[in-house]
Amino acid sequence: MRKPVALRLSAALGTLALAAATGVVLSMPTASAASAGATGYATQNGGTTGGAGGTTVKATTGTQIHEALCGRASTSTPITIQVEGTVTVGNTAKVSGAGCNTAAGVIELKGISNVTLVGVGSGAVFDQIGIHIRQSSNIIVQNVTVQNVKKSGSPTSNGGDAIGMESDVHNVWVDHATLIASGGESEGFDGLFDMKDSTQYVTLSYSILRNSGRGGLVGSSDSDLANGPVTFHHNRYENIDSRTPLLRGATAHIYNNYYVSLNESGINPRAGGKAKVDNNYFKDSKDVLGTFYTDLPGYWQVSGNIFDNVTWSEPGEDNNPAGPNPTSNTTVSIPYAYSLDAATCVPSIVTATAGANNGLKVSDGNCAATTPTATATSNPTSTATATPTATATSTPGGSNLSIGADADGSSKASGTSYGNVRDGDTSTYWSPAGSTGSISIKWGSATTVSKINIREASGATGNIGSWRVLNADTGAVLTSGSGAGSISFTSTSLKKVTFEITGSTATPRVAEFETYA
Repeated sequence: MRKPVALRLSAALGTLALAAATGVVLSMPTASAASAGATGYATQNGGTTGGAGGTTVKATTGTQIHEALCGRASTSTPITIQVEGTVTVGNTAKVSGAGCNTAAGVIELKGISNVTLVGVGSGAVFDQIGIHIRQSSNIIVQNVTVQNVKKSGSPTSNGGDAIGMESDVHNVWVDHATLIASGGESEGFDGLFDMKDSTQYVTLSYSILRNSGRGGLVGSSDSDLANGPVTFHHNRYENIDSRTPLLRGATAHIYNNYYVSLNESGINPRAGGKAKVDNNYFKDSKDVLGTFYTDLPGYWQVSGNIFDNVTWSEPGEDNNPAGPNPTSNTTVSIPYAYSLDAATCVPSIVTATAGANNGLKVSDGNCAATTPTATATSNPTSTATATPTATATSTPGGSNLSIGADADGSSKASGTSYGNVRDGDTSTYWSPAGSTGSISIKWGSATTVSKINIREASGATGNIGSWRVLNADTGAVLTSGSGAGSISFTSTSLKKVTFEITGSTATPRVAEFETYA
């Protein structure tokens, strides 16, 4: 019979308790916010850029985080919140405002978009308080530690999840995080990284998940099947009982992760879930891959993994381990580019790169750690620059390809039309139903575009704030920035190009959306 998680943790917790009792401060290297881009499935569906192009503010408490969110012009105005210090239930109050929908005792990212939450300086520790992402999109959480979040006992936060996502969430990138608990469900903890109720296009990278009964799930029940896809890469799972992750109906790409001491089971696709499992290293663990605790089968494609002292249980009615000699029973197509480190070096490269306050180092794809060259300063500034930045220039030359094309977009305000942006008449315009929205130009066949020109209607000049230009065929972000005018990007052949307004100072009015080769 296995020992309870709490007993397995006693030595480690004793050390932490001693440090706290004696006033010892565990040193952490200085951290700064990296602006290297998202990876994995978070790059799809339009991409994940977080608060790029918006203001940057500093917060040292949960209340200040909420104040930063609520102080925005709208729920979609881009913002980067740099966090330094310890956030607790006690210093996290509910705040109200146009740009937020918060709650006390939990970091609430609800009904919002275009936010980066990043630890800086001596580090950001969310102590016994969880990060709750709900009905939100384009969110980056980077370089933070979230520890000992409970669903029972005192204090409680976020249903016991360190980071929890639910209810129409998409495009989230969590990177260089440390997520830890001090036991399993019987000790009051739940999952470290949970996704449910239509959570899609998520990546967890270069993170540590440790000392928990449950690593995380994708889908809360066997009927909650509209989640994923998700990418997990270069993460370290250690002393976890199960769910690394549990996939209910979801697709996951799982590569270059280091698994140590998975005590009961590991990657668990079920109810039609699929896992592409490439070049991972499993050590001192049990049943690291398969369908467990159900008769609803899941599937896997395996390649290049190393199984070091892994034991496997016998198959049964509700137990279908992939080993002892795992072979593929499905294929999973991956839509993005990625580089695989050799499985033999996974322990060393993950140890060198994963977790908060580890210098935001990443793998170079050849088993060596490197630091991203693009970084942001650790001091807050009044504005942050999107990468890449597009600036307004003179009107492009050549023929306006929008004339004679078609148009569509998000919900439009009463009395406006999508077609007004391609009619050559600046007295008519399209306006979104709210403060943000998107408008597209489309053609029946592939058309090469390298420039667009956004003309605002009379009386609305300067209303458009931050934006992204998307290849609507693939969801790729072609460029991003702020303010209307002429915008250039790499020449691209596409059938549909989208101008997505992610922030505004007043209701946007697009008179003309011109496109040029």
